Amino acid sequence: QVQLVESGGGLVQPGGSLRLSCAASGNIFSINSMGWYRQAPGKERELVAIAVSGGNTNYADSVKGRFTISRDNAKNTTYLQMNNVKPEDTAVYYCNAHLRLTWRNSLVFQYWGQGTQVTVSS
Repeated sequence: QVQLVESGGGLVQPGGSLRLSCAASGNIFSINSMGWYRQAPGKERELVAIAVSGGNTNYADSVKGRFTISRDNAKNTTYLQMNNVKPEDTAVYYCNAHLRLTWRNSLVFQYWGQGTQVTVSS
């Protein structure tokens, strides 16, 4: 069974910084991508940032230049460094991963973390 466990959420003032972590554990053969989504009250879940194998990254326009996603492949962990946060960044942040469970086939499965609350307020 694969689990994604997030940590690092909390309350931060506007202009401040926060770092989220997400560790994947379980029977994992390889990870194709790891990313972060967020969902604010009354809104749909949206992509924040994603890092794919090979080092490519992609960001939502609203966080470009402020957030940075990184991966530690040895630890099956992804990080989201959030700088210069704004009240509109307030949301539940979810870790997402697409991964393979075995070398025997090329099936890719999607997993979600339980979510971590980020609140930006003075």
